Amino acid sequence: MNFMKTMAGAAAGLALAGSALANPYEEYAGQTLVVNFPAHPHYDAVMKVLPQFTEETGIKVEVDQLQYLKMREKQTLELTKNRGDYDLIAYVVFSKADYVYASQLENLARFFMNPKLANPAYDPDDLIEGYVANIGVAGGDKGYMDGPTGSLYGIPFGSETSILGYRQDIFDKHGLKVPETYDEMLEIACQIPELEPGMGGLSSRAASGHHASHAFLLHLAPLGGRIFDDEWNVRVNDEAGVAAAEALKTIVDCGPEGAQTFGFAEAGAAFLQGDTAMFLDSTVFAGSINDPAKSKVVGKVGWAPHPMGVRRGSQTGGFGIGIPANAENKDAAFLLMQWLTSKEADKQIALAGGNPSRYSTHADAEVNEKFPHMATFGEALKYADPDWRPIIPVWGKINADLGTTLSKVLTEDLDIQEALDGVAERTAAVMDEAGYNTWK
Repeated sequence: MNFMKTMAGAAAGLALAGSALANPYEEYAGQTLVVNFPAHPHYDAVMKVLPQFTEETGIKVEVDQLQYLKMREKQTLELTKNRGDYDLIAYVVFSKADYVYASQLENLARFFMNPKLANPAYDPDDLIEGYVANIGVAGGDKGYMDGPTGSLYGIPFGSETSILGYRQDIFDKHGLKVPETYDEMLEIACQIPELEPGMGGLSSRAASGHHASHAFLLHLAPLGGRIFDDEWNVRVNDEAGVAAAEALKTIVDCGPEGAQTFGFAEAGAAFLQGDTAMFLDSTVFAGSINDPAKSKVVGKVGWAPHPMGVRRGSQTGGFGIGIPANAENKDAAFLLMQWLTSKEADKQIALAGGNPSRYSTHADAEVNEKFPHMATFGEALKYADPDWRPIIPVWGKINADLGTTLSKVLTEDLDIQEALDGVAERTAAVMDEAGYNTWK
């Protein structure tokens, strides 16, 4: 991989005959960029590829890699300074609303307009559309989506979608068809414990708080629901909301032992240990499946897109990268951002075990030879839903209430309609206080 050569080649094609070809990195060689990354499998892969950037450009990079909750705490401090320590940051998707609203991230338009910085061969159309809308854009539809008034503040990098993993050997043994719809998935989830005593049907998050909320939202979008309509009226307790909660309860009731208390790690471990026949959650989990140090199901797992309800809609989430408004070396930081998310680097990071942000990487023959599931993931990403959860500043409070209430549905048999009606009433009060109903 040599992104500098690609960039120079593209620039040469646009240059006038006989003109000297400039090195686009020359002005910044010798600068040191300080970046903040999470301790996360994607960024572990990035660290293997990152030295090539310095080799090609002469720009040095120091990485402060932190557990992602500690990363958020550190960023909250750094972004409020007059001059921050970080030139480039990775941020988890739900930080987008907070950072943009507080004017703490650079709008990227001026960098992409600068011919000395922007590579004509970058191909932004190849970036996964749902990821860009979910992680990178703000100011459009609903304030946190793309649309005519939207602006780009970050680029997906370490992004994820939801995917269905299933035990191919168990399905073959019992002649089961890989579920394509919610009805089929729920039916098989409750068949498995009868066909394979001691094995759960589908492993899911369910623990009180954000885990239960995440699992509910995973089903809400495909089953036709949203937390709000387009005018901020709460609709979490409508027919689709009830169906999503019922689906989650069915999955947990037919799941492996202890399913009611599972977070992401526990749900994944149950699948890796062979205690459940299906797993529906983030693509980031796929890297563990064929690691014999972690998995007892090596070579036994197939992958399929998130099943369809009344519509297709897999989750979008994970991380993006942006330039802090108080960064010292913004132009060089943009060059690093552009390099990291280029076609060439995206492929190399994927081969090192990272999560691709481009359609072309999912379709790449070399990537698919090493990771055959990437082609399936690429198909699933055509239906990645950037609006499967609202990314607004008050979402944390609403999300905590939703997750706590749903836990009571799963563990105490609280009536689903009653539970969601309570969430809706409290959510409406939060929205009133935050000003979302000012224009009604």
